[in-house]
Amino acid sequence: MTATTHTLASGLGWHVADVICTADAGDRPFEEAHQDFCVAAVTSGTFRYRAQQGTAMLAPGALLLGNPGTCYECGHEHGSGDRCLSFHFGPAYMERIVAGVPGAEKLAFDAPRLPPLPVLAPLLAEAETAREMADNDAFEELSLRIAGASVAAASGLTHVRRAPSRRDQKRVAEAVRRIELDADRSVSLSALADETATSPYHFLRIFRQVAGATPYQFLLKTRLHRAAVRLRMSDDAVSAIAFEVGFNDLSTFNRRFRRVMGETPGVYRARWASGVVPTLSAAAALRRQSDVGPHQPGR
Repeated sequence: MTATTHTLASGLGWHVADVICTADAGDRPFEEAHQDFCVAAVTSGTFRYRAQQGTAMLAPGALLLGNPGTCYECGHEHGSGDRCLSFHFGPAYMERIVAGVPGAEKLAFDAPRLPPLPVLAPLLAEAETAREMADNDAFEELSLRIAGASVAAASGLTHVRRAPSRRDQKRVAEAVRRIELDADRSVSLSALADETATSPYHFLRIFRQVAGATPYQFLLKTRLHRAAVRLRMSDDAVSAIAFEVGFNDLSTFNRRFRRVMGETPGVYRARWASGVVPTLSAAAALRRQSDVGPHQPGR
């Protein structure tokens, strides 16, 4: 069995990895054991997964579900290779997530997989896009959202949105001010949650509900807005502006700016300098909404 595992992001109690397996139909199934809770999103290929919860065929869009200490076997008798985004959670971290999912009671997964579900498709597409764009800063939030959505789906729960309390609204307002104040620095979800005395999963859920975007999406929006203003008001180099507003490298800034604003920073500046007001095309408007975050809160 030949597989490569590349860690994309990690934090206290969680990590996410890009796992590429090149085993083919002639290779013997391999056995391993889950060290922690695992939710692996299959992005290409197929394989058979057998664990204590049962046996299942995994295909793109499906989620492999694993419990700590459980031995499992994977085989590729039906085709060669697969690729997964594998999210891992320590028991204590997962316990806090489950506690934040309304109606969820059990910590362990009863089934070996979740089939491709329409309710999960947008979230999995967002995670795969983050991998392909090397947007590793997005994975702290994506890990929590995928874990919570998996727990809810595996428990057969339907999402019931509760109106945020005044206390939750105050917490989000304080977090928004914190993000605006420190947008040029690294602002982690766990730090924001600690400051509001909530778990990361609960904080992420109420922030999306109150603000209409995740903290990371709001941070990007703030940085890009400030960059656009600086491009119009100064002659500073694009790279200097990118670093000033909080981006760590110029290529990431250029890609983000073009995706959201519909043109490169240089073209954007030149248009304003020439007195021609840029218009936002329908395609660019859709890109802006998907990249920065929806106007209405999601799950």
